[in-house]
Amino acid sequence: MTTANDRSNLILAAQTGDPIAIEQLLVVCQSDALRYAYRHCHASDIDDAVQESLIVVSRKITGLRVVAAFSSWLFVVIKRECRKLERMMTKHTALDDEIVERHLMNKRDESLRIDLARALESLPAHYLEVILLRDFEELTIAEIGDRLGEPPGAVKSRLHRARELVREYLLGPNHCSATRRTAARR
Repeated sequence: MTTANDRSNLILAAQTGDPIAIEQLLVVCQSDALRYAYRHCHASDIDDAVQESLIVVSRKITGLRVVAAFSSWLFVVIKRECRKLERMMTKHTALDDEIVERHLMNKRDESLRIDLARALESLPAHYLEVILLRDFEELTIAEIGDRLGEPPGAVKSRLHRARELVREYLLGPNHCSATRRTAARR
């Protein structure tokens, strides 16, 4: 546990660009960042928001002017990342989401389970792997990246594409192309 004075000295050292100080500072502030993200992010976005926020902090700490402003700045960065992730997850229009929900709600539970299993089986292996690690094993993006030896951005991209493929499978090709045409007209 670090004292306020130790933390201030660590922030000062990190502001000079000292990589060891930056790394130590990120370790020290990670628990605060997690607690704050827990209150401001969707549960599935917490780890991603903290990871992205700590990357921002490590890159921009040298621009911080006042040591006392560090905590406030960290929380602003986290909140911004939470909002960014939320926007990314809600890119589909509300109308599209309503149509999807109605379509899937009309299916019986057993039928939906079978369709979901078939959708997952239809995925190429590299998409299936990432969706199973994230949605079934509940690993974070960073943990998946470590396990697969891939950068977080590549994992996020692959996961997004895998989910899109499952969605298209569940809705059928005619619905998805009609939805895209409608969205393109807007």
